[in-house]
Amino acid sequence: MMTKKEQRLRRSRQTRLRIAQQGVARLSVFRSNLHIYASVFSEDGSKILVSASTAEKEVREQLGAGKGGDTEAAALIGKRIAEKAKAAGVEKVAFDRAGFAYHGRVKALAEAAREAGLQF
Repeated sequence: MMTKKEQRLRRSRQTRLRIAQQGVARLSVFRSNLHIYASVFSEDGSKILVSASTAEKEVREQLGAGKGGDTEAAALIGKRIAEKAKAAGVEKVAFDRAGFAYHGRVKALAEAAREAGLQF
C-alpha cells in the first residue's frame, strides 16, 4: 500500500516526464501546511531561473504573521512569480502542480500567475 506522499510523488513524476518532452520552462508548485513555494525551472530542468515563496521576508511582512497557508497568500505568490519570470525573459511555461490537486491554493496561484501575464 502506498502512502499519500508516495502517491503524490508518483503522479508528479508522470507529469514531469510529459513536460520534459515539451521543451518549455516549468513552473513548479509545492505547498506545505504553513507556506507555498513556486519555482520556474529552465527548459532542460537543470537550474532554477526564478522562485518565490511565502517564507520570503518581504512577503511575510506583507501578509502578516501566520498567513502563509491561505489562498490569498498563494495568489500573491502567483503574481510575484509571474512578475519575476517576465523580468527574467520567460513568457511561456508548463504548469507543474507536483501531484497536488488543482484546487484551493494551487488553483489560486495558477490563476494569479495567468492574470499577471504568464502563459500556460
